Amino acid sequence: MSSSQVKNSNFLGGTIPPEVESLSKNLKDVDQETFRKTLEAVVSAIEGKDCREVMKTITESSAIPQERLSHIVAGIYRVLSDAICIPAASLKQESFKEDLRELRIPENIITDFASVVFGNRRAALESATSQRDPHLPTMEDFKWRVDVAISTSSLARALQPSVLMQMKLSDGSFHRFEVPVSKFQELRYNMTLILKEMIDLEKRSILKIQD
Repeated sequence: MSSSQVKNSNFLGGTIPPEVESLSKNLKDVDQETFRKTLEAVVSAIEGKDCREVMKTITESSAIPQERLSHIVAGIYRVLSDAICIPAASLKQESFKEDLRELRIPENIITDFASVVFGNRRAALESATSQRDPHLPTMEDFKWRVDVAISTSSLARALQPSVLMQMKLSDGSFHRFEVPVSKFQELRYNMTLILKEMIDLEKRSILKIQD
């Protein structure tokens, strides 16, 4: 795979995060047992478990300086978090491994990463990640009708149609607003344009990941 292909398919995006860039350097001379214990601790932390005692044990029993170990933890966390955010159907295992090879991650560690990202614990990681993500209320119900103002203090608005809308959100709140038909048409056009751009962007992202 050429360097340009790796750049296009990189699950980390166009710019490699600094935590991941420093991961390879800090992994030098780290034995696989220590890495696997650290990886397991990070995975458990993402799942929402308290791993302070585990990390304390790893720090005390390892010859790796604490600052260096902190860089390793940060790098592992970033790799896993970014990979889990991509739908499993879009992230191919071989592309994932090639991206890590391009970052000079040792092959045995790449295998351990892949076993988490594509293994049995992925579903639990996805669930824990989605629960922590901030969410805005969603729309549960939407009603609208066209109204014509017959009596109004503004002659410019007299007999002009408007669209009355009411939204019910998942938090139980109601929002009502009124817009002229011309503004409604403008809103409809802009929403259609935004949806088209989102679909185009999603297609480009999937193509880059699957290259």
